[in-house]
Amino acid sequence: MSKNRGFELVDNKHRKHPNTDIKMPVRGTNRSAGYDICTPVEIVIPPRGESPVVFTDIKSYMKDDEVLSVYIRSSIGIKRGLILANTTGIIDADYYSNESNDGNIGFKLRNLTDEEVVIKAGERIVQGIFTKYLIADDDDPASKERTGGVGSTGRH
Repeated sequence: MSKNRGFELVDNKHRKHPNTDIKMPVRGTNRSAGYDICTPVEIVIPPRGESPVVFTDIKSYMKDDEVLSVYIRSSIGIKRGLILANTTGIIDADYYSNESNDGNIGFKLRNLTDEEVVIKAGERIVQGIFTKYLIADDDDPASKERTGGVGSTGRH
């Protein structure tokens, strides 16, 4: 069977939470666009503060002309006052199984409220949406291959 797109656990040597039962992303309904991704650990975010980067121990695979965009779930943003530190996460196809972290998807949250927010382990925090993207006619990438994990694209 050919793999098109989906989710897997990262290899054991790259897991940040090796003793945690990781919930794989699922869509809430058959019309949901996003795959809900849960936090593997409890997160406490101070008022007007931010969380550390939380790695999910999940990686995603997709076709070369696709991307997984990661957004905050509306219930977390609207009801709890949290946003993603980078507003939208972009998981490129070549992030999958990279040598530095095996494609471990992470997120960092910012608290916009004046109260501490506690997120329990196992809560659905972000959602990932797979989409195709287009390339310009005169496309000439800065580098041909990814050499690492987060923030490594275009570095030599």
